[in-house]
Amino acid sequence: VARSTLIERSSSKMDSPTFQRRARALSTDEGRQVLKSAKERGVIVLGCGAYCIGSSVEFDWCAVSCIRQLRRDGFKSIIINYNPETVSTDYDESERLYFEELSLERVMDIYERENPNGVVVSVGGQIPNNLASSLHDSGVKILGTNARDIERAEDRQQFSNMLDTMKISQPQWSVLQSKDEAVEFSNKVGFPVLVRPSFVLSGAAMRVAADETQLKNFLALAADVSGDKPVVVTKFIEDAKEIEFDGVANKGDILNYAIGEHLENAGVHSGDATVVLPAQKLYVRTIKQVKRYAAAIARALRITGPFNIQFMAKGNEVQVIECNLRASRTFPFVSKTLNHNFISLATRAMAGLEPAPYKISLLDIDYVCVKAPMFSFTRLRGADPTLGVEMASTGEVACFGQDQNEAFLKAMLSTNFNLPKDSIMLSIATDEKRFEFSESALALVKLGRFKLYATPGTAKYYKEHLNLDLTVVQKPTDEADDGAGTALYEIKAGNVDLVINISDGTIRKDEITSGYLIRRASVDFGSSLITNVKCAVELVQCLERGMDKPGAFVPRHIADYYEIPPVGWTLK
Repeated sequence: VARSTLIERSSSKMDSPTFQRRARALSTDEGRQVLKSAKERGVIVLGCGAYCIGSSVEFDWCAVSCIRQLRRDGFKSIIINYNPETVSTDYDESERLYFEELSLERVMDIYERENPNGVVVSVGGQIPNNLASSLHDSGVKILGTNARDIERAEDRQQFSNMLDTMKISQPQWSVLQSKDEAVEFSNKVGFPVLVRPSFVLSGAAMRVAADETQLKNFLALAADVSGDKPVVVTKFIEDAKEIEFDGVANKGDILNYAIGEHLENAGVHSGDATVVLPAQKLYVRTIKQVKRYAAAIARALRITGPFNIQFMAKGNEVQVIECNLRASRTFPFVSKTLNHNFISLATRAMAGLEPAPYKISLLDIDYVCVKAPMFSFTRLRGADPTLGVEMASTGEVACFGQDQNEAFLKAMLSTNFNLPKDSIMLSIATDEKRFEFSESALALVKLGRFKLYATPGTAKYYKEHLNLDLTVVQKPTDEADDGAGTALYEIKAGNVDLVINISDGTIRKDEITSGYLIRRASVDFGSSLITNVKCAVELVQCLERGMDKPGAFVPRHIADYYEIPPVGWTLK
């Protein structure tokens, strides 16, 4: 009885307002001391390393934004990076700069010397992200998402298993055990299929295989790149739209997000794609499903910090492609478009500061921003200037506009794309793509300003279906096939301002060969080149609206767009 009475008295004391106030004060004081110690010990931020295709200034922007936010919040900032071209290695950007390689040994040496509160691996791209598991196993405190959850997302097999368990839709997949099993799976689901290595940047060794021969060749390449990590073969969904979801989460709850859409269909690497933000042509149902899947994945992986999920949608069916638990190359693009720094928000979440989300309504933004890629094909002799699932671009430009057409054309012009003045050549390999370009072909004829060349199959299709008379030029069979009346002759003679060459969907060797020769000649002899039908259609829409005429655009400062009132809101 005495013991029971003692427990009751103790319980009543704990429930008293005085006790609660003292407990909160002690807890708050302890929390302040912990935070003060964390700030004094500092945070190590791993940079992006050497610039290469797939890892460039966009990741350095993320690292610098992270460092600056840490300093604003009072944390000692320590950067490890070995690239003198970066802003993060400027002497005044951090309290400590270690100009060292991004390897486990060097990071551990610095970690033991500095004894920081933790390490940020999620703002420098794939190189530091790949160190998460080994650093965690060595006793390093990883700030943000747990290293085990990072591995669950990066490992194709683990991630696909997780999606299956959660009943989240994804393309049919199989883990490579042998080439024979991969061939059997591919024949079962039907070609084309996508070969996907794990833990790689910029889609290295990722390929779309259209037949067994290509599949076997691509599997060997993927196995070399992926090492001991799994290689997954998935069904490739044709004519699907690809969607980018960039977000910041805290303990599994999404704070802010942005949904952008690729202008090109799925099958073009996100670094090479033309990205539209906010998305302009997605069904409301599609957007809702993307948000549901993203929220479920964020909870399952207990995400704290930046992340990127890539989706594909065909009709209203949404499927998950992959998830990266790090900043993506579109984070600067998203942050500039929305005028809110997503990395600053992610940094506060990773530092344990309980950040408040930004007030953003994507549907109410009354302007559009388009990101277009830049390529260096003129400096890469013999390279095929076309788009695919492995990244090839060496830069990108983003431009604002009142609508998608305006933003798209500004972005294209900013990549040094020259608009056609007098002549355009059409070379489209399949009837499906010819049909998709039909309205645009009619529009070009109606404009009456361009001499239109076409290869035999393309000219025949538009004559039979639209009664269009195009100037026929013969397709080349080799580099020397450049006599009068051939496509190469007209390009080399400077008679063609723009070449629209669409080889998607064909596996005919003669089409592939002639397409490459036409594309390569366009680059080598200064003709503008478009290799995607969606981009070609968008460009023709711009020409129809007269956007190529002098004075069509009035230069505007970026702040002018930020000051445009959101749709449906009245500013007081």
